[in-house]
Amino acid sequence: MLRLMPRPLLHLAYRLAFRMRQAVRRITGRSADGASVIARDLGGKVLLVRHSYGPPGWALPGGGLRRGEGPQEAAARELGEETGCTALGMKPVRVVHERLAHAAHTEHVFECFVDEMPRPDGREIVEARFFPLHSLPEPMLDRTRQRLAEWQKPGGMAEG
Repeated sequence: MLRLMPRPLLHLAYRLAFRMRQAVRRITGRSADGASVIARDLGGKVLLVRHSYGPPGWALPGGGLRRGEGPQEAAARELGEETGCTALGMKPVRVVHERLAHAAHTEHVFECFVDEMPRPDGREIVEARFFPLHSLPEPMLDRTRQRLAEWQKPGGMAEG
């Protein structure tokens, strides 16, 4: 049914759902666990996405874990849903405990390679592109900037 909805209406629905989810987090103080992916092409460029909802800016592909789903499964699923790409060599990088909309949140960060071009659906994700680490786009979400900075530190999350 969502696929039949016109894009402007669907974008509005995503924005409203995002705001409702933020309100629930503030009221309950709880947030579902999430997973995000630092996906690179074979040349080392990082895949970033822009959502049709939420704060404007580039982000890592990712999202919430579904009931009964493991973090790595969620990371691979979200990467596929948001970009159409398949994760190769997925491995855990770090677990981050943080506050998201005034609620405790656990984010499982993974890294992988992809060997295909992203194909955003134009509905949830309006743009998905690879960027060299020395030329990352603006605006970028603070959480994305933090994850990439930690990942790039010597002895940090990045390997090789």
